[in-house]
Amino acid sequence: MPEGLTVFSIFPISPRRFYEAWMNEKEHAAFTNFEARIDPQEGGSFSAGSGYISGTTLKLEPFTRIVQSWRTTDFTAEDPDSELEILIQPLDLGCQVILNHSNLPDGSGDMYEAGWEDYYFAPMQGYFSLPENRG
Repeated sequence: MPEGLTVFSIFPISPRRFYEAWMNEKEHAAFTNFEARIDPQEGGSFSAGSGYISGTTLKLEPFTRIVQSWRTTDFTAEDPDSELEILIQPLDLGCQVILNHSNLPDGSGDMYEAGWEDYYFAPMQGYFSLPENRG
């Protein structure tokens, strides 16, 4: 049975700044410390985590929402792509980012939840806390 998860974090940057950084391969690589390749348009392919993650951008709603098909090298050939929805909400002093990650392979939800925290949110907090990265 496919699994899903929701994780969120707050960043001291505008929704526009977050959106543009996520969709920029140089910045995506800088805030995760892993190589990223991103074609920043609907239908564009991407890879992150030095090739561990790959997918296609399905929908872009500038500065508010990104939807991507998403899989890792841990998925089997029989596993369908999962779907990642990134919601970016304005706050007085920055933005809240909510990741809704659905259709994950059975039994993998806890691993991917920890991965989002360890490989995205924690390093992003450090990256965006630096004044030169706030935009």
